[in-house]
Amino acid sequence: MSSARRRAARPPLPLPLAVCTAVVVAAAGCSPSDGGAGPAAPSPSGRAAAVCRALHGKLPERVNGQERTEPDPASDFTAAWGDPTIGLRCGVPRPEVLTPGSEHYNPTSDAAEVNGVSWLIEQRAGGYRFTTTDRAAFLEVTVPDAYAPEVGALTDLAAAVRSALPLGTPPPAPADG
Repeated sequence: MSSARRRAARPPLPLPLAVCTAVVVAAAGCSPSDGGAGPAAPSPSGRAAAVCRALHGKLPERVNGQERTEPDPASDFTAAWGDPTIGLRCGVPRPEVLTPGSEHYNPTSDAAEVNGVSWLIEQRAGGYRFTTTDRAAFLEVTVPDAYAPEVGALTDLAAAVRSALPLGTPPPAPADG
């Protein structure tokens, strides 16, 4: 039997499922291809907000060979490079694996120092999330698998992080909404 006959032999989708499928396909077709919205902006305050704003002005134009793009919405606490997006968020809450009492607390989580900046390393679906561990604000960088080895992005960010985010213990940050 030809593939055309096999497709024709299937029963039609029920109307509600067909409508849902059409809506999902249409929405996917309307999504931007340039990395889209970018990282969600955190809401740091006090010293964390001040150092994050200082970092924003010192970030490089290229990370891991990718040009800087303007996240949507624009924020002094986010930055993005490339497509797929390498995303940066400054002033994020303490990661759960570093929070005593958290269900996911793990004081022996993977970490590395890259050019004088200490990072928590978390493998995520489709890439890695790196979070600074010894700076005045928590800085999170997400790097898709497309840029393997993912730690390469951290070398490009190290000078800006060292100059704008002083060593110190980050204050508690409000949870993102």
